[in-house]
This record gives sequence, structure tokens and C-alpha cells, in this order.
Amino acid sequence: MPIDYHAILPELILSGTILLVLLVDLALPARAKWGSMPVALLGVLASLAAVLTLIGDERATFGGAFVADNFAILFKVFFLLAAAVVLLVSRHYFDRPGYYQGEYYFLLLTSFLGCLLMPSSRDLLMLFISLELVSAPGFLMAAFRKWDATGVEGGLKFFLIGVLSTAVMLFGMSLIYGLTGATRLDAVARGLGNLPAGQDTMALAAILFVVVGFAFKVSAFPFQFWAPDTYEGAPVPVAAFLAVASKAAGFAGLLQLMFVAFIGQHEFWVPIFAFLSVATMTIGNLVALQQRQLVRLLAYSGIAQAGYLLLPFALVTGDADVNRQAFAAATAYILIYGIMNLGAFTVAIALSRRAPRLLLGELAGVARIAPLLAIGMTLFMVSLAGVPPAAGFWAKILIFGAAIARGGVLGPVLAAVMVVNSVISVFYYLAVARQMIFQPAVDPTPLRTPAPVAAVVGVAMAALVFFFVLPGTFSAVARVSTLVV
Repeated sequence: MPIDYHAILPELILSGTILLVLLVDLALPARAKWGSMPVALLGVLASLAAVLTLIGDERATFGGAFVADNFAILFKVFFLLAAAVVLLVSRHYFDRPGYYQGEYYFLLLTSFLGCLLMPSSRDLLMLFISLELVSAPGFLMAAFRKWDATGVEGGLKFFLIGVLSTAVMLFGMSLIYGLTGATRLDAVARGLGNLPAGQDTMALAAILFVVVGFAFKVSAFPFQFWAPDTYEGAPVPVAAFLAVASKAAGFAGLLQLMFVAFIGQHEFWVPIFAFLSVATMTIGNLVALQQRQLVRLLAYSGIAQAGYLLLPFALVTGDADVNRQAFAAATAYILIYGIMNLGAFTVAIALSRRAPRLLLGELAGVARIAPLLAIGMTLFMVSLAGVPPAAGFWAKILIFGAAIARGGVLGPVLAAVMVVNSVISVFYYLAVARQMIFQPAVDPTPLRTPAPVAAVVGVAMAALVFFFVLPGTFSAVARVSTLVV
């Protein structure tokens, strides 16, 4: 079977970069371990350039198990830009005693390699390998602060629950293979549609097991309880990775499974996703109201956002036009969510040197000592809440429109629940902005913001405003990058 090396060129470049980072770290003296970061960043940019050469040219290799199409290219660009951002802000955060920078960059790039593979994986085995390549280094990075009991506890919870969810998901995949004799997603769809009488129940149970496994990865209720402790205990750049790239990778895999492999069984799993969506967004928002630590607040915010992202899955019907609209809404929301959440975590990283615990009370008066950070965080919080003038508003409108377009009883009910939850979220999002702008500063000494951090905040702000003014840009890209025929 010939291998299309052009199709897998981005992954090959990133794999080579991972090995190079290890070698460079071995050669660097102790005082210059930060030198691994520029090497990692150059490798990420080279991979991004390779992805751009694939635009407009759908390719498949490994017997169709790996596909580079519009959907895959869109997510690869998203992941590589996220990798560049996390690398830039990590340099500022990890440049302090106690951190092993070479090992961190190695683990981070390995996880991003799994992210790159995920949207191209059109095979159950490839999906599993990709997801575990994302998760396994994440277990180690989450516990990177080995001297901190909170970090060890969060990493241990992430590992134990992650291993359990992996076992459940793999069991479901094995049942599907046993029933259909196939691992390719399109072949699985055909096999599930032609099962002999009496095997339908086993197939539905297998689908449920797979959904449960992915529900953990995207921190959906009731599998969300690992996220707040893990985010709080992990280094803030690792929390940013888990909240954005790792979650987006989980949704990229889930989109392929539900809209390709399991689309014929949508009447079974649509009510499950409706429950998961409503419960996840409601629990996330209600608990976030009580948080007094910024990273934990962002963790519960991420849980609520996962609820919004699960809602399009509950809109699937037998109508391909409705499914395309739901698919595009989910894809567009993931893109905007990545921008606003990465921006919020970047501000948290910048503030962590002045306020290591990142309690909300310690953020008082940031507008006076670091105006850019305060303005940026306010815009990111407003966008997460879905309030103009930020792109988060249009991202929610797309999901709302898809819910209304579905019709029936379920669509409008889910749209109403999303609106109510969005209103609830305004209170805790604006509480962060109020603390930064209207409260007196605890320490009036000006806070110096490193240039890479300031650049990330500025670019994220500009992107959110741009997409608000021209919402058709990201929605058009999302419509083109679909798997729904």
C-alpha cells in the first residue's frame, strides 16, 4: 500500500521536532534550557506551513484511515496556532527554578501531535491512538509541579479517571468491531445499518460506552469533576492546553464518530446528548458563580462551554441540511472558544508572578498596573459570556439558530436553556472584570507584561473584534469544513 507522504508531512515534521527538542535539551547547559522553546516553535511553524500546502487538495492514505480534507486542515491549523501560543506564553511561565523545560516542551509537542492526528483519523484504531497520544503526556504535564500537593492530586485524579474512561471507550470500540468487522468509520456506519435482528441492542450499548469515554475527555457532566482540581494544580500553560487544545481534540473525534460512524443511530443518542448538554452547561455555570480562584473559575467556565458545544449533537435529525447547520455551528464555536479561552489563560499566566494563587481578590486594580491585561481579560470574559462586541456573541447565535432550525419541541427548548445559562454566566464573567477595573490595586507597582504575552493578548483581542465585525468569515469556513454529505 503506497503511503502519501505529503498528506502526513505536518505530522512528520512535528515528530522530527519532538526528537530534536530532546537532543537540544541534552546538549544545552542548565542555565540555557529555555533554548528548547525556540526549536519547538520553529518546528510548529514548519508544520503549519506544511498544512497550508494541503489546502484545496483532499488526500487519503493508510487505506483511508488517515484523511487530509477541509475538516482536518481547519483543525490542524487551529491546533498548530494554539501550540504556538502555548509555547510563547510557556517561556515566560517556566523560566523559574524547579521546572524541567526540555521535558515539558517534549511532552507538550507530543500531545499536540495527537491533536494533529485526531481530525484526520477516520478509523476507530486511529482515533483511539490519537486520543491517547493527546492524553498520556497530559497526565504528566498536569502533575509537573511535583513539589505541590495540589498539583500531584490534580494529576493523579486526571490519570485515574482518564484510564478508566479509556477502558470504557476501548470496550465500546471493540464491541463495534465485533459487530461490524470494520474499524473504518464509513464501513462502521454501513455495518451498523445492516446488523442482523437481535444485535441492535448490543450496538447501542457500544455507542454509549464510546460516548462515555469521550464525555470524560471534553469534561462533560457527570465526568467533569477532574477538571477543576487538575486545572488548579497544573501549571497555568498546561491548564490552557487542557482547556483548549485537548478539549478541541476530543470534540474533533466526537464529530467524526457521531456524524459519520453513528449517524444512522441518531434517534438513540440525540436524547443522551441533549441531557449531557443541559446538565453540563447548567452545573458548570452554577458552580462557577461560587468560585473565588481564577483558574478554577475558568475550569467551570470550560465545563459550561462544553455544554454549549454538546448542544449541536442533540440537534441531529434525518435532514442533512439541519445536520450541516449543526455541524458548522459546533465547528465555528470550537474556533472562537479557542481564541477567547487562550486569551483568558494568557492573562492568567501574566498575572501569576504577581499573584501566584490567582485569587480573584488578588486581581483588584489590574487596570491601573497593567491596562492591556485588564482590557484583554474584560473582552475575553464578555466574549465567553456571549455579549457584544466580541465574536463569542455570534458563536452562540450560530448554535441558537441551529437549534431553532431543527424545529419540533427539542430544538427551541435547548435554545431556551442555552439563553438562560448564558445570562447566568454573565454574573461571574463580569465579576472578574469588575474586580480588575473598579477595585483598588493591592500593590500599585506597575506590572511589566513580557512582549510575547502582550502580543498574544493583543492578537486574541483583535481576532475576537474582527470576527464580531465580520462573522461570515469563520462561519463560512465552518460550513465548508464539514463531514456531512
